[in-house]
Amino acid sequence: MEYVNQRVAQEAAKDPSDIYTGLVTPLNIILVIITLYTTYLLYKPSPPATLPREPPATVFRTFTPRTLLPYNGTNGMPVYLAVRGRVFDVTSGRNFYGPGGPYENFAGRDATRGLAFHSFAEDMLTKDLDGPLDNLEGLGPEEYESLQGWEERFLSKYMVVGKLVAQSDA
Repeated sequence: MEYVNQRVAQEAAKDPSDIYTGLVTPLNIILVIITLYTTYLLYKPSPPATLPREPPATVFRTFTPRTLLPYNGTNGMPVYLAVRGRVFDVTSGRNFYGPGGPYENFAGRDATRGLAFHSFAEDMLTKDLDGPLDNLEGLGPEEYESLQGWEERFLSKYMVVGKLVAQSDA
């Protein structure tokens, strides 16, 4: 019991400022810094949210085979193609319809006959750009059904940006 009384007397005789030196240890300093940094991260103001930019508005316009031709994805131009008189903006599918894609010969052209026959051949494309549009003569029921499937696919995925008319109707 004597030991306990001695210890109590020693602690009572200590300078009151010595109590705080026991709190200021390297570990306690690190813990306070971590706590302050975490609090800062939790409550710091966040930057204002930015909205994505809208693509520029596309005006519905009338195309002829000759005015549609530049829209083949080269020189920074968008990729358009026509199916049954409707011109679709297929730029979002540039890897398919643009330069180097499997359907690149349809870009900037009337793709109706080629899509109906599932053919990429050049003879499926309109050769006379100033002549009448393809009247789809020679298409059977299977080709019309195929063409309708393509048209539905384009309508669901791509925006119609215009209509295709013959040069004489422009």
